[in-house]
Amino acid sequence: MAKKGNRVQVILECTEHKASGQPGTSRYITTKNRKNTPDRMEIKKYNPILRKQTVHREIK
Repeated sequence: MAKKGNRVQVILECTEHKASGQPGTSRYITTKNRKNTPDRMEIKKYNPILRKQTVHREIK
């Protein structure tokens, strides 16, 4: 049987785009180790709608 791992899939959503009120959204899917990073992730990623790098935060 496969063992249960600590890695889980998380969705990252752009914070600047959400606040601007423009239609559409920028989201990325990635994995994280729940044991090493128990709090929510924050990573700078490229937003194709705004055409610049913005902060993407983990959502539930």
